Amino acid sequence: MLANRRIVLGVTGGIAAYKAVLLCRMLVDAGAHVIPVMTESAQRFVGKATFDALASEPARTSIFDDPDPIPHTTLGQTADLIVVAPATARIIGSYASGISDDLLTATLIATRAPVVICPAMHTEMWEHPAVQDNLKLLEQRGVHLVAPEEGHLAGGDLGAGRLAAPEAIYEAIENTLSNGDLQGRTVLVTAGGTREAIDPVRYVGNRSTGKQGYAVAEAAKARGATVTLISTVAAAAPNGVEVVRVESAAQMHAAVLERSEADVIVMTAAVADFRPVTASDSKIKKVEGPPKLKLEPTPDILAELGALKKPGQVIVGFAAETEDLASHAQSKLERKNVDVIVANDVSAPEVGFAYDTNEVTIFVADGCQRHVSLRSKRQIAEEVLDTVGQILVR
Repeated sequence: MLANRRIVLGVTGGIAAYKAVLLCRMLVDAGAHVIPVMTESAQRFVGKATFDALASEPARTSIFDDPDPIPHTTLGQTADLIVVAPATARIIGSYASGISDDLLTATLIATRAPVVICPAMHTEMWEHPAVQDNLKLLEQRGVHLVAPEEGHLAGGDLGAGRLAAPEAIYEAIENTLSNGDLQGRTVLVTAGGTREAIDPVRYVGNRSTGKQGYAVAEAAKARGATVTLISTVAAAAPNGVEVVRVESAAQMHAAVLERSEADVIVMTAAVADFRPVTASDSKIKKVEGPPKLKLEPTPDILAELGALKKPGQVIVGFAAETEDLASHAQSKLERKNVDVIVANDVSAPEVGFAYDTNEVTIFVADGCQRHVSLRSKRQIAEEVLDTVGQILVR
């Protein structure tokens, strides 16, 4: 979603300016073209060289020392979005009053792009009526506000006014730029590999880390959906996403069927195909010799969802293959009665389990198929949800 988007990152003079460095890195990693604009006071907290090294372009600091004769107009006209993090009381007041006394305020006034403001200041300043009035005025004009959090402030104080976490600001940027094609929709995503107990210590499992499922959940939330993630991994919950923890295929089966009324279900989890018929209540000792495992099939969750599929619902399955990818994926698409199968060759370099990248072919029930070359799992998630969005509007 952020790939190739031009984002002006305004940084003002607050102790929280260091968090803008983390935000800059997150945006660049997502493929955005980031242009930092620093106020004079911001440079007293974070060096320009830091942003020069991390951003897509060197940081801009002055209208008059810029090679562009009208940098504020160029930046304002070419930006897809402007975010100010941290935003001090001064910058908020100048912007609300239309005072262009530096490059950043001039750029804010010279743009028609969406603007995200992230205030950060001491509690007394945050609660001052003038600051609150200025923020209300900006919101009335369509500016997006990421409210500060409560927590530790400069000087050891504690209270409201702490800059929102970079992850929350990143999510707000995504939401602002999102086309909102999943607004009002419920999306259920599964992630990770199930574990089928042999004894209290050992299990039958697979290599899935849940990274692709988490990427899908984050992307769906950014598109406006209400998202539930059923996960077997202990990763932190994506912002705004409800997470249901499970371990075995049976637990995932129960959790998914309980929520099977979702508008969209994306089954990225690698659910074990087989499990031991019985599991030992105590650890099997090595001296006893290798256990003789008798296996039985686990519930076919995707097939059950396909059989229960209601009109207008979109169900997406994943297929991790090592050979004959197209034929296996097409067969699974038909047998399971689902709308989409996302297939990948997990024997290929940097594809599939544990990697941050993936390469897939998306097979659709109407006969369409599309190859998506190697890229980040978040970008793969966007491609999958683009396909879901196209099906939903038919």
